[in-house]
Order: sequence, then C-alpha cells, then structure tokens
Amino acid sequence: MNAVVVSPVEMQARKELGLRAGDTVKVHQKIQDKGKTRIQIFEGLVLARKHGDEAGATFTVRKMVDGIGVEKIYPLYSPNIDKIEIVKRSMVRRSKLYHIREKVAREIKRAMRRMRLVSIATESEAAVAVRKEAEAADVAKQAAEAAQAADVAAAPTEETIKEA
Repeated sequence: MNAVVVSPVEMQARKELGLRAGDTVKVHQKIQDKGKTRIQIFEGLVLARKHGDEAGATFTVRKMVDGIGVEKIYPLYSPNIDKIEIVKRSMVRRSKLYHIREKVAREIKRAMRRMRLVSIATESEAAVAVRKEAEAADVAKQAAEAAQAADVAAAPTEETIKEA
C-alpha cells in the first residue's frame, strides 16, 4: 500500500529534534525573490515553544541586530523552513523566557545611567578636516613669520656697516 504524503516536511524528524526554550538555533528559511528561492539564516535564542508537537506547533526565536531585539515566530512544521540547526543547548529553569526582553531593556537603561556626556557638540568628518587644514595653515604662517623675523634680525644694518 502506498503512503500518502500529507506534508513536504519531515514531521517525524522535526518532532524528534527536541527543540526547547534556551536553545540557540539557526533557522534556514526559504525566501521567494522575483521567482528565485534563496535561503536566509536567522540565528537566535528560542524563547518559547507552544502547542506541543501538534500540527500547529510554533517556536519563538529572538536575536539582537544592531542593538535592537528582533523576534520571529516560526511554525515548527512549515514547508518554508528548510532546516533547523541546534547550535547550543542551555539549561534554563523556565519554559517561556519572555523575561529576557525586560532583562535586556534593564541592562541598556543601567548602561545609559553610567554614561556621562563628554562633548555635547558633534563635528562631522568634513568639518574636522577643514579645521585641521586651517590649523596647519596657521602653523605654517607663524613659522614663515618667525623665519622672516630671524632673517631681519641676522641681517647687518647700516649702522653696523658704518661702524666696521
């Protein structure tokens, strides 16, 4: 008897993966771009796993991108997920790690409190370059004036010539 294929996803393999909160995973997601399919990797911490092993099971992955937290909720048996890799397993004492969101926000606020304003005004790179060129021109002008003054002081005057 032929087996009926209900889903293009290997459901048994995903079920046996044992994905749980605290795991660091790489999710290889298929993305459709103008008729072409490419794989995009999203690596982050699994915050939650919901709905057990049933057909509608989901898991939430969080990562930090340029200091901003990004969360994605993936269906466990989605055909748009090419592969799920477990990079690291962590021992956690909660099944839902939503407190990580507030923890990160608290750490940022704490760091902001420790910061001190050193310079209020900012300068662009172009302004810095113009300022340095002006300073270099001033230094060159002062050096030229000093050299000219030294030449004038060293040159014999009419009085010293008549005395000799």
